[in-house]
Amino acid sequence: MPVLTGDLTWIAMLLPFAGALVAPWLTSRLGASAAWLLALFPALAFLHFVGFMPEIAAGEVVTGGYAWVPSLNLSFSWFLDGLSLTFALLITGIGALIVLYAGGYMKGHVQQGRFFAYILLFMGAMLGVVVSDSLLMLFVFWELTSITSFLLIGFDHGREAARRAALQALVVTGGGGLLLLAGLILIWNITGVSQLSLLLHMGDNLRASPFYLAALFLVLGGAFTKSAQFPFHFWLPNAMEAPTPVSAYLHSATMVKAGVYLLMRLNPAMGGTPAWEILLPFFGGITLIVGAVLAIRQTDLKLMLAYTTVASLGLLVMLTGFDTPYAVEAAVLYLVAHSLFKGALFMVAGIIDHETGTRDVRKLSGLRKAMPITFAAALIAALSMGGLPPLFGFLAKEEIYTALVGSNPRAVVFTAVAVFGNALMFAIAFAVGLKPFIGPQVKTPKHAHEGPALLWLGPLKLALLGLILAIFAPLTHWLISSPMASAIDGEAKTVSISLIPHLGVPLVLSLLTIALGVLIYRNLDRARALVAELVESIGTGPDRGFDHAISGLVKLSFHVTRRLQGGRLEVYITSTFILLAVVLLLPPLVYGEFPGLPAWPVNLRFHELAIFAIAVIGVLAVLTAKDRLTAIVCLGIQGFAIAVIFLLFGAPDLSFTQFMVETLSVVILALVMSRLRLSPSDHRPLWATFGDGAVAVACGTGFALLLMASTEMPFDTTLTEFFNTYSKAIAHGANVVNVIIVDFRGVDTLGEISVVMITGLSILALIRVRARPAALAVAQTTPVADETAQPARKKKGAKK
Repeated sequence: MPVLTGDLTWIAMLLPFAGALVAPWLTSRLGASAAWLLALFPALAFLHFVGFMPEIAAGEVVTGGYAWVPSLNLSFSWFLDGLSLTFALLITGIGALIVLYAGGYMKGHVQQGRFFAYILLFMGAMLGVVVSDSLLMLFVFWELTSITSFLLIGFDHGREAARRAALQALVVTGGGGLLLLAGLILIWNITGVSQLSLLLHMGDNLRASPFYLAALFLVLGGAFTKSAQFPFHFWLPNAMEAPTPVSAYLHSATMVKAGVYLLMRLNPAMGGTPAWEILLPFFGGITLIVGAVLAIRQTDLKLMLAYTTVASLGLLVMLTGFDTPYAVEAAVLYLVAHSLFKGALFMVAGIIDHETGTRDVRKLSGLRKAMPITFAAALIAALSMGGLPPLFGFLAKEEIYTALVGSNPRAVVFTAVAVFGNALMFAIAFAVGLKPFIGPQVKTPKHAHEGPALLWLGPLKLALLGLILAIFAPLTHWLISSPMASAIDGEAKTVSISLIPHLGVPLVLSLLTIALGVLIYRNLDRARALVAELVESIGTGPDRGFDHAISGLVKLSFHVTRRLQGGRLEVYITSTFILLAVVLLLPPLVYGEFPGLPAWPVNLRFHELAIFAIAVIGVLAVLTAKDRLTAIVCLGIQGFAIAVIFLLFGAPDLSFTQFMVETLSVVILALVMSRLRLSPSDHRPLWATFGDGAVAVACGTGFALLLMASTEMPFDTTLTEFFNTYSKAIAHGANVVNVIIVDFRGVDTLGEISVVMITGLSILALIRVRARPAALAVAQTTPVADETAQPARKKKGAKK
């Protein structure tokens, strides 16, 4: 397989982030018109990826990147084949239209600039997910999509429903991200590679590993939560609390398909096993039925589309795990078709809401004359969602039935699931794309009229694109469908379906789907009532279960915290030191690895012995001190003696540090003790004194044993030689210790300084917060006198 190098791909990946950086400033200057400029960022990225289409169609792949940590085989790298290129085109192409749509939809919103920044940040994160070759990059961008979607779903944070939906989405997808991280680390450990491009060729090694099932379950946990598979489907409909541009982008063409992308990407490496072929169709089929049935119950246009999105994601997962001819081809066609018609219909729902003031399908009728362009876009998208010719959705539906049909019980069951699910989605497609526009026009909260070009441009383009791709199907398959199917299957695939229907069982199933869909559409109110009764009879679902789980977690945390952290500092400190003593003493006791006693040093001089004696006297003075201040001063004596020992044994830098630390410790402790209301002396009972002493002796003994064991080991001079060799040559410093602190460990030192600075600022803020109420209380209790009364009061005091 020939390989090309995409040297400029990293620039295309960063373009959405660059747009997010300037979005608030541009919006503050240009208002809604900034959308035209901001749309150029994803549009340029789209054009960059379009340039790779001929090469990818010819069977080549594009790679590139930069080594980050070569010793750990970590890199900032990207990998483009038919799968990742198709997703990149969907993300950037639809993303540019969404930015324009948001310019019209959010026009006049005081936080429109912030919204643009969030949507472009998400776009960059999603683009990073699909083009990343490094497993680490994939995970970082994966989690970034969860964070940015949290910001977008909770954009209208003044509403409790929006905050709840954002938190729910973050908890579910973020938790799945942690499972994915564990799965990727396990895969890395099994195969020894951290690049997806290499992993795809190591499927046999991965599938033969005894840890394959563990890795599979972890990866499925990440994919299922991201792509809203049952029983994690509940977060996606609740995410409709976000503004409609978010729903049209995140929940149709991008974020919710990240899990599907991951499964398709790993299919060559992890697919083909009984577990893969059982779990994916099973959960995908359940999700298809649950999503489609719950969509019938809804009356809100966005919620109807949201639940059919859940159903469509289930269908994609089911096809990805269905190991039959044409299953991969069907998944490819349906993924592209769904991105186009669902993005268009979501934007249509937003236009209807924006221009009429309602999304309730029961209150909408006769809008075709008032909104003719929106009606055209809605109808074309609905035809594609219903799987009718000559739209791209028709090609997808025909290929789905061709892939699923069979005579074995498994094929029959999943074919029936697909027919029933598609029939329900057919009914919803026309309930959203046709019903609001036909019939007599009714009065709406706002006077119905056609929206501005920024609103209808996006849905009209996506709807027409679904028509164009179907008409020019051979070219579409050559550039998009076949390369994508080949990447998913791991071997060359050729998609050849056209607008001419498959004769035989697939055509019969297609006609049956249409007939059932029309029947459900004509009896939608009765079907809605039946589903509502069914849901009520079932009772609490996963959505309420999530609330109960979070509530239970909060209560558990409260009781655990109350039990373990009672508020007494001495308990915390004692527990910490007991644990420390156990960690230091238990291993030598269990394994019998006590170090030998060192020989008495015979070369000690008198002044060195004197310093050691002073240190011991300092410790004894601390133990026998009658009051706290004396104990603090004696503790300083012991610390200064240790500093002198460091100096005598050739560590002046360490000695200076010890002097500074001891001085500050004594001064700060003395000041603090003088401000606290403590008894002058220690009034602990005798048993508490002996208990604390035993803990102290245990910790001291443990550290002594650890130090003796360390000094018994052969001294490794590798680091010594390294720093002695390179401190002068690289860092241009003769003082090795200083060079280590400010150069080799410069970032660590900067972090320590930052922590100290932040701590100081926090203390200062707390002091000011404490002082301000006190000053306010004084001001409230002190009578305010006018300027003429002040001199008189002073004179009266002077006479006295």
